Amino acid sequence: MVRQQQQQRNTRRPAGIQHQPKKHSAAETTSQTPREDVLRFVPLGGLEEIGRNCAFFEYKNEIVIVDVGIQFPEEDTPGVDYIIPNVAYLEPRKQHIQGIIFTHGHYDHIHALPYVIEKLGNPVIYTAALTKAIIEKRFQEFPNLPKPRIEVAKNGDKVSLSEHFKAEFFDIGHTIPDALGFILDTPAGKMVHFGDFRLDMTKEGKPTNLEIFERLGALNIHSVFMDSTNARREGFSVSERVVEENLERLFREAKGRIIVATFSSMLTRIGEIIKIAAKLDRKVALNGRSMKDNVELARSLGYLKTEKGQVIPLEELNRHKDEKVLLLTTGAQGEPNAGLMRIVNGEHRLVALKKTDTVIFSSSVIPGNERSVQGLQDNIARQVDQIHNSQLLDIHTSGHCYSEDIKLVIKLTKPKFVIPVHAYYFMRRSVVKLAEAAGFPGNRVILMDNGQIAEITGDSFHVTNKTVPAFYVMVDGLGVGDVEEIVLRDRRMLAQEGMVVIIMTLNRSTGRLLKSPDVISRGFIYLKENKEILEEIRKRLRGIVGRIPNYQQVEADYLKTIIRDQIGQVVYNQTKRRPMILPVIIEI
Repeated sequence: MVRQQQQQRNTRRPAGIQHQPKKHSAAETTSQTPREDVLRFVPLGGLEEIGRNCAFFEYKNEIVIVDVGIQFPEEDTPGVDYIIPNVAYLEPRKQHIQGIIFTHGHYDHIHALPYVIEKLGNPVIYTAALTKAIIEKRFQEFPNLPKPRIEVAKNGDKVSLSEHFKAEFFDIGHTIPDALGFILDTPAGKMVHFGDFRLDMTKEGKPTNLEIFERLGALNIHSVFMDSTNARREGFSVSERVVEENLERLFREAKGRIIVATFSSMLTRIGEIIKIAAKLDRKVALNGRSMKDNVELARSLGYLKTEKGQVIPLEELNRHKDEKVLLLTTGAQGEPNAGLMRIVNGEHRLVALKKTDTVIFSSSVIPGNERSVQGLQDNIARQVDQIHNSQLLDIHTSGHCYSEDIKLVIKLTKPKFVIPVHAYYFMRRSVVKLAEAAGFPGNRVILMDNGQIAEITGDSFHVTNKTVPAFYVMVDGLGVGDVEEIVLRDRRMLAQEGMVVIIMTLNRSTGRLLKSPDVISRGFIYLKENKEILEEIRKRLRGIVGRIPNYQQVEADYLKTIIRDQIGQVVYNQTKRRPMILPVIIEI
């Protein structure tokens, strides 16, 4: 089911930064009448987290959406599959949506589309060929949804989205082919959105292929929406050539099988790994459904070229000598059901770790996944001789621009305003200092939060005190928006304190106990070793029932409340813990 978290995270902001209210109703939103003469920009996600990237521009009765991505669950969202953007403001205005622009095919930019496409009215989508193929593959899992209407855009294409919006697309560097940036021509001026990007670097660490940024600098750009995920990382991005050389060296040194864990969507890196494996006469097997699907899509579209017989079925892995194979697998983030975790836990039906294996993590750790990745790497280190990650050697370069990349892009594009996006607040805040170091006024770096409404004119970018709903919408199975924050609160309570179930069988006429109360503990204490607490609970339960007059009919709800309060207090006095108390009353 999709669950809406009505309560925003308690993010503290410095004075001058506007708070987003914790809750917004659809009625409150629709009562806000937009000013007709200004362009509005509203982020629905991606500004207080990593992922869930989604925003829209609005002018008069025209809306253009940029990306509709997922965010992976956090520690305080147990049991949730994904977190997706809240489209409550857009749903009643779906007839005004002129199109969705997808910048590239990573899940944090496209994967929420099946959950919201009907609410958005299935508008036309503008994106590159590879992103189109990934979206269409994703929609095969949702046969009852309308088929997405996708128009392919490529470098240099100019598209008239509506009367007031026109887009021009350009290629941008990232870790997946077909990444696009775009210039959105609006009544307030030219808005430039890069999506996720990094600068191309030479092996010596010099930025190259800067023509598009130099061209933008001559176009009188109003605002640049700047990827800020790596704003706090010093220097320029690491060159992919350096990564290739380091990977090749590790591959040459490996005595047995090589297992490389990375994101299935990092197709540029995957292509490099397959190329190096071919050079060293190693066959490549793929583990993980998304890895197989994405590689097959990239091969069919010509983005990934492999020699015949180079990529083998996973079932054939053990038919080759260990020193002649390489396994590419998902699961670099420690996901419990991903391919690598099943191998490490001995649950994979075809692959088990060997002492002679070399395991390589060619990916960064998504913020929030540090603990699970560390646990995974510890487990692997107990089973193999060689394990490598990007903290030890440059075997991964991020697809997000570093601090010097950001400074150079600001200098070259010469915008009036810079809006940091795609990062937590403290990461985006760093862009203010970077801009000032690049000679750009810090007060023209605009820091927004999810749901805030900015009004844009030809020479201004003003964040208003108006908001739209941007609280979490959580995917947990198949339903949509049917359970709220209370479910997550209960899950967190169960995870932290456990539960105590009390089953009492009463005589309906007299209200007296027919048998000793049953007490069941789950995740709290082991009752067989804590008989004193068990007897104290039963004694208190008998006392509660004993005080009910014989002539008075038992009020089950009232009795449950009394049990919950008094037994909760007994348990706390004995253990200083507060498990969930669940009374069950059976009347006979």
